[in-house]
Amino acid sequence: MLTPYNIMFVRAFTEGYRGRRYKRAIIVEAAQSGKTEGFLDVIGERLDNRPAPMLYVGPSKEFVTDQFEPRLTEMFSQSASLLGKVVGGLDSKKQKKTLKRIAGTRLRLAHAGSSTALKSDPAAIALVDEYDEMLKNVKGQGDPLGLVEARGDTYADFVVGVTSTPSAGLVQIDYDEHSGLEFWRVGDGEEVSSPIWRLWQGGTRHHFVWRCPQCESYFVPRSSLLVYPPNATPAEVERVAHIVCPNGCVITNDAKVEMNANGLFVAPGQRIVDGEVVGDPADVNDLSMWVSGLCSPFKTFGERAAALVTAQRTGEAAKIQTATNSQFGECYIERGGDLPSWEVLKARALAYALGVVPDAARFLTCGIDVQKNRVVFVVRAWGPRATSWLVAHGEILGDTSQPEVWDDLEEMLRTPISGRLIKLAFLDSGFRPGKPFQVPVNRVYEFCRRLRNFVFASKGTSTSMIRPIIQAKLEVNKHGGAEKFGLDLMRLDTDHWKSFVHERLGWDATKAGAWHTSHEAADDYFKQVVAETRVISEGKPKWIALARDNHYLDCEAMAAAAAYLLNAQYLRGGEDNASNESTATVEVASIESADTPPPRATPRPDKTARLKALAAQLSR
Repeated sequence: MLTPYNIMFVRAFTEGYRGRRYKRAIIVEAAQSGKTEGFLDVIGERLDNRPAPMLYVGPSKEFVTDQFEPRLTEMFSQSASLLGKVVGGLDSKKQKKTLKRIAGTRLRLAHAGSSTALKSDPAAIALVDEYDEMLKNVKGQGDPLGLVEARGDTYADFVVGVTSTPSAGLVQIDYDEHSGLEFWRVGDGEEVSSPIWRLWQGGTRHHFVWRCPQCESYFVPRSSLLVYPPNATPAEVERVAHIVCPNGCVITNDAKVEMNANGLFVAPGQRIVDGEVVGDPADVNDLSMWVSGLCSPFKTFGERAAALVTAQRTGEAAKIQTATNSQFGECYIERGGDLPSWEVLKARALAYALGVVPDAARFLTCGIDVQKNRVVFVVRAWGPRATSWLVAHGEILGDTSQPEVWDDLEEMLRTPISGRLIKLAFLDSGFRPGKPFQVPVNRVYEFCRRLRNFVFASKGTSTSMIRPIIQAKLEVNKHGGAEKFGLDLMRLDTDHWKSFVHERLGWDATKAGAWHTSHEAADDYFKQVVAETRVISEGKPKWIALARDNHYLDCEAMAAAAAYLLNAQYLRGGEDNASNESTATVEVASIESADTPPPRATPRPDKTARLKALAAQLSR
């Protein structure tokens, strides 16, 4: 009862689940969650009540002989009933390190590196511990789990239990409207390399859920619910870390015992009604369960959080993965190489106020993402060599199929920030507000026509483009050519511009081209900027969502593309730029190719030779 989330797992070997006998019982847990004690319970109960041959498999010989076997022997010594059934006593020569004889039957302790031990004895119950640490192919004989399961062919009630902390994999979250819970989504086979997670998602996919002691709503505990000061030291994090339920209730570690006692296992297809789980899980052959490391009674919220923060401060992916896997029982994927977490990104933010344009900035650009019930925007200032500063971000709430939200957006775009107007804005046209038969006018294109001097419709493409921006006409004439006065559409290479943003997240703040954020920016902004990661699938780049909302990343990508069209990369600092801002900004209509440097004012005589040399270098 100390770890009530293990009860359903251990009962799967005797009672089954709701009267159904599964051939496999799989549980994914963090370290120090009671996995091994659960195995000991299964072994002791079966040998005491209904003795039958059993097989335990650990990841290595040292793990079996130095860690598991002493604990098994201690269990026998503490149980008078079991101790009396040990053949010859614990000190008998009949009892070996890897073979125990109890109640006239055999308990084999094997390790995954020995194909002989895995194939030596039949078994009514087999237990596979730390599956992710095992060899994928045992001396050319195949997967260790397959070898173990072959040992149960002679027993009709054979059950194999598999447990482990997970390892690597890109796993996302889906909101289930039927239950109101957020379940782990089934990951793509190419994106999940953790063997235990692959097994788990092929089963019933039960999640251990808590009931909030304040609002009494049920939720799935995860590391993403942890809250602590972003700049705190690991020691401070350990003292103050807590979790916040999806409804915003603050929950401290003191409530853990009660939440574990009232916890329930819920699978997709099921829901909780009056404190009871109703409905049936998926009709599959494996009973699979996942438990967050936050549930462990042996570790506090603060200790879990401090371990993660300590690993994140090193910046080493291997250490961050170890903390994610062992502390929370969650899969880990390296986020775009050196992509930082949102907490690290916020900690790097500079101490300047939003709504203030730095003196070094030459112009402002804006990226706008359109949703059904709001528009999301980012305004960024650009200076020498594409150095940039976040100036504003936010949402304008309202039904985007109606004109009111667009009037508010126009007011925002036309309002000066520190006396500066937005030079160029890209508006995402990938989503059309309202159904065409209800709203015949495309609100996005209509808005761009209204503000066509500085607002352009844009659309991202997932395929690689020759140039990162291609300007095209939306309308065509009767001959099939581009309408001379038609609306311009900016086609954006999505991979290029999102990569542009992500590769600058870790740049030195003093380096030209640095990408700055303000300490006043909301947490949600930082979370969304790193809400996607870039992976290579079948030799092609693919962007995978790590969280439900990623609108600010899209906005930043559009703002960067707009700055590129204004040639922010060619801006230079010093007197030649500071004295004449027109040398750094040109009208979009005058740019025939984004690859061509902008026209510059006539240089002073003493600058002519240097600028000619620079122009020649750029043309090359």
